[in-house]
Amino acid sequence: MTETPPVTEPSALSPVPAGARDGVLRFYFGPMDCGKSTLALQMNYNHRRQGRRGLVLTKHDRSGGPQITSRIGLDSEAIEVTDGLDLVELVTEHKPIDYVICDEACFYTVAQIEQLADLADGFGIDVYAFGLATDFRSRMFPAARRLFELADEISRLQVEVLCWCGRPGLLNARVVDGELVHTGEQVVIGDTGAAPVRYQVLCRRHYRSGDLGTD
Repeated sequence: MTETPPVTEPSALSPVPAGARDGVLRFYFGPMDCGKSTLALQMNYNHRRQGRRGLVLTKHDRSGGPQITSRIGLDSEAIEVTDGLDLVELVTEHKPIDYVICDEACFYTVAQIEQLADLADGFGIDVYAFGLATDFRSRMFPAARRLFELADEISRLQVEVLCWCGRPGLLNARVVDGELVHTGEQVVIGDTGAAPVRYQVLCRRHYRSGDLGTD
């Protein structure tokens, strides 16, 4: 049975010493609106400021383009990860590389998560993955599950997201034409604004009851 590493508070903004060292694989997770992309952008800035060389990757960003965007207005160009992209080959083509930022890592393939572990173990590259843990059905994404199994550190982001009732928001509900749904494709890109398909963060009670707080 695989032991899950302890959940720790993030230390993403600490300076990283230069020089040869073992790579680490870290997974930062939380529901929508908790600041995952914002932290990814800040981390990339911090590492670059220390003179480290890195790549920024994403998949299915809310913008629809090859970039990381945050809801507070920050953004950065990124490499779009497709299902067939070999991440070890990608990093090798851009070497020397010290670190890789992986936003929306929950949408990567399981094979690509294995490749991230290969980058840390075989190449001494620090890998920082950000993403959701569970989908709109409250089931774990396969890639997120593998990150929980392989990561050296797992951190639940501490920025509190609130349900409409004021309780902590834990689960991402998919809302189609104003109704919460529990069936459909696992990945349907949307945001939290008004749209035919959108997402809303709810507490466990209101996720399970389907109460969107709109009555």
